[in-house]
Amino acid sequence: MRAVQVQEYGGPEVLRTVETEVPEPGPGQVSVDVAYTGVNFADLKARGEGYRVPSLPFVPGLEVSGRVRALGEGVSGVEVGQEVAALTAGGAYADVVVTDATTVFPLPSGVDLRTAATLPTVLPTAYALVHAVGRLQPGETVLVQGAAGGIGTAVGQLAKAAGASGVFGVVSGAAKAKYALDHGYDDVFVVPSTTDSVEFVEFVDEVRAATGGRGVDLALDPVGGETFRASLASLAVFGRLVSFGNASSAEPWRVGQPELYPTGLSVSGFSILTLAQTAPDALRALTEKAFAAVAEGVVSLPATAEFPLEEASEAHRLMGGRTSTGKLLLRVA
Repeated sequence: MRAVQVQEYGGPEVLRTVETEVPEPGPGQVSVDVAYTGVNFADLKARGEGYRVPSLPFVPGLEVSGRVRALGEGVSGVEVGQEVAALTAGGAYADVVVTDATTVFPLPSGVDLRTAATLPTVLPTAYALVHAVGRLQPGETVLVQGAAGGIGTAVGQLAKAAGASGVFGVVSGAAKAKYALDHGYDDVFVVPSTTDSVEFVEFVDEVRAATGGRGVDLALDPVGGETFRASLASLAVFGRLVSFGNASSAEPWRVGQPELYPTGLSVSGFSILTLAQTAPDALRALTEKAFAAVAEGVVSLPATAEFPLEEASEAHRLMGGRTSTGKLLLRVA
């Protein structure tokens, strides 16, 4: 079978299509004939700096849609040939992927395989940020970094559906701002990125102005570094900040009593990949709710670009150039 492999860390050019053995599922696992694979920023960090990579060589990719190929011992709840979406620990840039049965989800009625590939990481993450971790309440306001990306696209719609009185986004260009405004955002602040670390830090004044000086109730930050600190500075009294990534590759954020005590702020974190390892039942419940929101038309996630599997490097170049919006896919079968 084909797989896109990384044998050394580097730019998009290190992604190489190779022929390799078809993997077989072990106990508690499922193999999937892949139709589409979702491309995520975590894939770029894995390729470039070894994020969550156990060893070289490795095959990137965290989410797929396709049909169940084979079941490992003890697996129930899905059948061979059934259309599914799956969250994986890696290996999704391939014709066949093996993953734990706990992260394989039958498709909701009306959801096709192309749409399904956009869902496994983005939708449960967005749903958790708005509801499970962010606990957004009707009438509250929310600030989202990367508002035109996959998670940002879903969060804007989910926050509106949850009754947010103001949904604000931060993006790096005018085209992204227009896209975000079409997907649930009330106002979008354009802060051009001047470095590869994506330090969107010039938005605090804009947030305060848009909220009458109050700040936002909930801020969602996948960037880290200075952006994390600026997001914290954008919070209203009793505001909440959720960190769900470190795209800037800055030193891990630290915040303590001096920052939190004066206005009763709180900070929390979320990682869907870690949740899959530590609390798979919670992940499954979260994913079922997120997929239901798609089936009910509450949220949609456009696949804005699609590449053949062999052109995975082009997908990485597009995402790495920070001009993409929505969701990028690899077409496998």
